[in-house]
Amino acid sequence: MRADRLVSLVLLLRQRGQLTAATLARELEVSTRTVLRDIEALSAAGVPVYAERGRHGGFALLPSFQTELTGLNHDEALALLIAGSRRGAQAFGLGSALASAMLKVVDALPESHRDAAAGAAQRLLIDPEIDLLSRRMVTEEVPDTVMAEIRRAVLAGHRLRIHYAATGQTPQWRTVDPIGLVTVRGQGYLLATRSGADRTYRLSRVLAANELPEPAQRPTRVDLDRAWQERSTRFRTGGDQVTVLVRVKPTRREELVGTALAVHAEEPDADGWLRLEVAFQDSRHAEWALWQLSTDAEALAPQSLRTSLRDRAAAIATCYGVSS
Repeated sequence: MRADRLVSLVLLLRQRGQLTAATLARELEVSTRTVLRDIEALSAAGVPVYAERGRHGGFALLPSFQTELTGLNHDEALALLIAGSRRGAQAFGLGSALASAMLKVVDALPESHRDAAAGAAQRLLIDPEIDLLSRRMVTEEVPDTVMAEIRRAVLAGHRLRIHYAATGQTPQWRTVDPIGLVTVRGQGYLLATRSGADRTYRLSRVLAANELPEPAQRPTRVDLDRAWQERSTRFRTGGDQVTVLVRVKPTRREELVGTALAVHAEEPDADGWLRLEVAFQDSRHAEWALWQLSTDAEALAPQSLRTSLRDRAAAIATCYGVSS
């Protein structure tokens, strides 16, 4: 996109001073001819670019040139904080703000946003890990209004009320003290405490959210990376964790994997289905996940899970008067 390239060209000249057309072309990965056309476009737009002739010549900006940063709003400033990862911006609902901010030729944040940006840095964690099993990045969608309320509460240090649909349970309202936001393999999480106990909530399961006026009970500073590692380790090594061998239709694989803790093995079955070894938080979690897939998945082991699913199906059949 030419607008983005013009922004990059101005930033290069501001940050590194005089540069030759060849150097600019190399940095922008375009031809020298394209650079010369872009220089003309900037001059026509009023950006004071001038050329130095001779062996050591090149292009530069007038020393007095200062880009205008007026109009940069809070979300755009926050988006710039995570501009190194477009996936991060999308995960926290800031993709459009990032695009808008970068078009303002920003190479520094205004004074009014610096303190807020510094504080926000420790509240957002973007994990670059990709789900190698699925060989693609899956980004869960969270409604903008919900994400905005959660993000504001996290960054402002306010308590948060969420309508949360936990696995296999009826959605309930909960009031929590938010600590930070984490995205891992395209899945977003809210790290919080509730009545002093650590809690981790999957963002895609938050149906509604309200930022509350009272301050959250949380540490002033937090090592979010360490907090996430500790919580995920406890979650994955819990004593109730169960591993299930399951057959599933390829078209339903993502639904199954999306609810699991991990996939330990995967191979195609003889009839075109997939055979997976999947870890769940506990037996109730495993039963719920398999039940959602109906006859498009079959639990092969453990036998206790097969028995639970059979008894559940029999109870439903009895309820509706269907003979086995």
